[in-house]
Amino acid sequence: MQYAWIVLLGLAIGAVSGLAGIGGGILLIPALALLCGMNQHQAVGTTLWAMVPPVTLAAGIEYYRRGHVDLKLAAILAVTIAFGSWATAHFAQYVPDVWLRRIFGAVLLVVSLRFLAR
Repeated sequence: MQYAWIVLLGLAIGAVSGLAGIGGGILLIPALALLCGMNQHQAVGTTLWAMVPPVTLAAGIEYYRRGHVDLKLAAILAVTIAFGSWATAHFAQYVPDVWLRRIFGAVLLVVSLRFLAR
């Protein structure tokens, strides 16, 4: 894997994350799986570790400075997301890679269709 490619990928995904609030799940996981040859488990795990500090801290602070953050809602979501992601990450270790890809693709398809229909 060429690190220059990873640097460019990181810059592009960082730009989209700051602009539209997307990146890790929608862009980085497919890029790691399809372009870098990772299996779905590796792509998800690597993305989880890569996205939290830069996106949460860098973009999150800027949105907070501009008054675009509901801290009460964010706190509730943080606790519930932490529990839900921990529980399902444990379960996902027993799901075959092909099914994780299919679930991922189905979720992206449903979300994209809903956004396009609005």
